[in-house]
Order: sequence, then structure tokens, then C-alpha cells
Amino acid sequence: MSINPAKQSKNYQYYIEPNQMTALTRNTLVLVLAGGEGSRLKGMTKWRAKPAVPFGGKYRIIDFALSNCVNSGFRKIGVLTQYKAHSLIRHLQRGWSFMRSEIGEFVELLPAQQRTKDKSWYMGTANAVYQNIDIIKRHNPEYVIILGGDHIYSMDYANMVVQHVQSGADLTVGCMQVPLDEASEFGVMSVRDDMSIAKFTEKPENPEPMHDAPDKALASMGIYVFSTTFLYRKLMEDHETPGSSHDFGKDIIPGSINNAVTMAYAFKNEQTGEPAYWRDVGSLDSYWKANMELCDVEPELDLYSKSWPIWTYQVQHPPAKFIFDDEGRRGEAIDSIVAGGCIISGARVKRSVIFFGTKVSSYSSVKDCVVLPKVYIGRNCDISRAIIDKSCAIPDGTIIGKDPQADKERFHVTPDGIVLVTPDMLGQNLYSPERDARWQENT
Repeated sequence: MSINPAKQSKNYQYYIEPNQMTALTRNTLVLVLAGGEGSRLKGMTKWRAKPAVPFGGKYRIIDFALSNCVNSGFRKIGVLTQYKAHSLIRHLQRGWSFMRSEIGEFVELLPAQQRTKDKSWYMGTANAVYQNIDIIKRHNPEYVIILGGDHIYSMDYANMVVQHVQSGADLTVGCMQVPLDEASEFGVMSVRDDMSIAKFTEKPENPEPMHDAPDKALASMGIYVFSTTFLYRKLMEDHETPGSSHDFGKDIIPGSINNAVTMAYAFKNEQTGEPAYWRDVGSLDSYWKANMELCDVEPELDLYSKSWPIWTYQVQHPPAKFIFDDEGRRGEAIDSIVAGGCIISGARVKRSVIFFGTKVSSYSSVKDCVVLPKVYIGRNCDISRAIIDKSCAIPDGTIIGKDPQADKERFHVTPDGIVLVTPDMLGQNLYSPERDARWQENT
């Protein structure tokens, strides 16, 4: 793996250089929809919203959308929260309070506040934005970007906004190609030669294939750019429509195609022109797979890019530590990501993502696993193809991922055979005054 002079010079810089603010980015407000429950992630979202789920060794899922905003030059950001938002709000307050509101830079929290006369919680993605129209008007943007806070990708939103302005669009939808057999999970569209949207269907049972790629469909990424005046009008119309589900994919976009300029923006790799990296980590299997991809020698998602860093909040942990070099008791990690504050003590870790503050004890093996923060794994454990949730204390001699039937009796097993382990499944109630004695001893 070589390094060219341009990259080498960046390594010597003392600071990061995100895209510069322009008149276009200054006149754009970003709204991040981060109130989702994420029920397909099962126990991982029992105490946290989906955007707050840890990912990649040290980040939260929402960090990717917010980092895209900052790196693209968009610094006026509102985050709409609702479901079990405490963990998410705490993370945003700690990790995303570095911008200066005095000069129009902010990450503003917009929890459900029953702001309308209906006094309801957010009743859909469009309703969530509708309930904050007064706040949007206070910022007086010319354009509004609306996106989800629960996907993993690196994207320059400025390119999408530029296309929106140049095309004279009222609404632009970010899209990418997905396999036809997976398209039922997305909004699917067909487009004309000029990329104007001819048809849009939310989660169709029989997705329409692309004309030039019959095994693929053109799917919405859940990223929208609106001209603000048009957005206000559509939200008001939707609010007054009986029977509406108040959702962008089900109501706003299909209802805009025949009476407005609606365009698609294809998300592609700028160097190759191929579809760019984007992952929906809404299920346990897709979450596990996306983490595992980071262990590749050269993963598609480059967490080490100096020009496109992923920002987050992190405790100041010491470096990871690997101890003991005896036969059968050697602290090592192969093809893995190991975060700060971890101690691999005479154990073997292979192709796994180990989050910060975790200890793996002697004679244990961890393979093809995602181990969230502050986990303790005892001695002589053999764990494979598992997701271990935050703060679990795995007893000595535990075997996971070898006997599917035994795993199903204790834990949750996905269709692809990935085992989810949470403290509750281990009988460790982290929210009661009486904590597990073993866990107290090892933290």
C-alpha cells in the first residue's frame, strides 16, 4: 500500500479541512430524522434509538450523517428525536457541541414537543417536519435537506444540492442501485433520461427493475432536497389530507411527481462512476455484515480518510493493550479493529470489531464478532458470529455460535445465524441497584 506526496502532506497538517462554506450551503438547513425505533435490531434498541446504536468500534450510527453534513460544508443542522432518545441526546450534547451558533453553525435538538394544536407525537416523517415548520421559518433557509440518521455512508451533499438548483427542481431524491430481490425494503422509482422521476412506490411487493439493469432497481436513500416554499406547501397539504400516513416516501413524493419538478440524484463513486458505498444497517444481519466489512484489508468505507473524517464523541481511553506471549495463551488480534481502552489478555481475536473499554480474558477465542463497549469476556470462552451488546459480562467457559439450538434457548439468533447477546439475556439487569457481582469486580 503506497502513499503519494499529496496524501503524505495531509498527514503533516495540524487540522482537518472540510468543504468551505458557500452562499449555497449557508442558505441550506439540514434536518436529520433520528426518532426511529429500529425494531428489527431487537434488543439493541431496547434502551436506545436506532441512530444511537454503536458502530465501527467507536462511533454511533448518526455520526456518519452528521459528519457528511460538516464535511460537505453544511453547518445548520437540526436533529429530530423521539423514541428513547436519552442516549442519543447525551451523545449529541457531548460530541456535537463544538460549532459556534453565533456565526450560524449549530446542531440543534428538535425532540417531539406536541407543538401543534393536535398535541400529538411525531406521526410520520413528514409530520415530524411539519411540527417544526415554525423553527424552520426562523432559520429562513432557501433549501432544506431531509435525511435519515440511521445509514452508514460517506457522501458530499453539496453535489446533490448543486444538481437540485441547476435542474430547477422542487424536490430531489437521492437514489442508488440495489439488487432487485432487496428492493422491497425501499422506495423504488423509475426515471426518464434527464433523471426526472416518472414513478415512485414505497416498498413495493414487486419492484420495477431498471431498463438497463433488469436485476437491479433504483431505490431511494431517504435523502431529499426541497426548495423551501415547495416544502411548506406540501407539508400543509399533507397535514390537511384525510387518511394520509404523513410519510415522505408514501405520501409526499408520490403526490409531487405529477405537479412539480421532481428529480433523482444518483449517488456514485466520483472516481469510478460505480454505485457508491451505502449501507442500511436496520437488521441484525446487515448490522453485523457492515461491521465485518470494516475488517477487510481495504474496506469500501474508508474510516482512515484525512479528507473525510468521521467525527464523534469519545472518552479519553488509553491505547489498546495485548498481553502474554505463551503457547496457547497469546494476546493477539488478526484482521480486526480494536478500540482504545481494550485489553486482549492471552486471548485470540480474529476478524472482529471490538469497541472501547472491553476486556477479553485468557484462553478465550473471539471470531467474526461485533463486541460493543465495556464488555467483559471471561476465560476459556469460545464465541463466534455474535453481536455482544454493551456492558455484557460473559462468564468463564461460555460457548456461543457453535450450537444453534443451544443459542436459541438463551439468546436471539437471526435467519443468517448471527447470535445477539444482551445483558438482559444473561440475567444482568444493568438498571437495578443490585448489579452482578462479577461485573462489578471486573470494571
